[in-house]
Amino acid sequence: MGTPEFPDLGKHCSVDYCKQIDFLPFTCDRCIQVFCLDHRSYMKHSCPKGNRGDVTVVICPLCAKGVRLNPDEDPNITWEKHVNTDCDPSNYEKTVKKKKCPVPRCRELLTFSNTIKCRDCSIEHCLKHRFGPDHSCSGPKKLESSFSFMGFLSTTNTKEAPASSSSSSSRWSSLLASAEASIRELGNDISQKLQFSSGGDGGGSEKTQERNGGKVTVDVCPKCSKGFREPGDLLKHIDKDHRGTSTA
Repeated sequence: MGTPEFPDLGKHCSVDYCKQIDFLPFTCDRCIQVFCLDHRSYMKHSCPKGNRGDVTVVICPLCAKGVRLNPDEDPNITWEKHVNTDCDPSNYEKTVKKKKCPVPRCRELLTFSNTIKCRDCSIEHCLKHRFGPDHSCSGPKKLESSFSFMGFLSTTNTKEAPASSSSSSSRWSSLLASAEASIRELGNDISQKLQFSSGGDGGGSEKTQERNGGKVTVDVCPKCSKGFREPGDLLKHIDKDHRGTSTA
């Protein structure tokens, strides 16, 4: 074996029926034996530890998850561990039943990168059918008016309703009437204040205004034409805002 210059060059194959000398032998990383080119694989030399590096994964029919089998453990024990700890049947539909484009004859899977939601019909489609004419978009949904406020207020042309509806309509009518009365009163106050500000030329000191059916006497400031119901309030106003000067 070898040459005079290199006596240790080359080794014999470990297979009993081969024993071929190979100057570039292969050492098995499992059984640590030397083999020739023809018997270097685990299967060729029937390596007893060849399955140590193999990875076997079984797909669970309940949750569609992969279960890795341990070579040093019974597969039944590995399966029982998975069923008792990691198996989740609700994950089966998420994994197996993947969402597809709803367009007829289009079987494109909808993933994170190729899914577009139509802003009119709010349905997800693939990139190819993202436009409305491509997926026969029906357009935005029309809002159905389940309650008509104006029709509810106009009770002149409607028939007599039950007791519950009549009580609710009378309540709405009273609220509407009170709102209209408040708006009219506010409008009268605004118009009166405008008249005081435009007509106050400093010549008069008292004015009367009608409020709630009665007449009220108002003292008017000769400087700024503001109205005060009490004379004491007018004097305080003059002392505070006009420094006690008056041209009355």
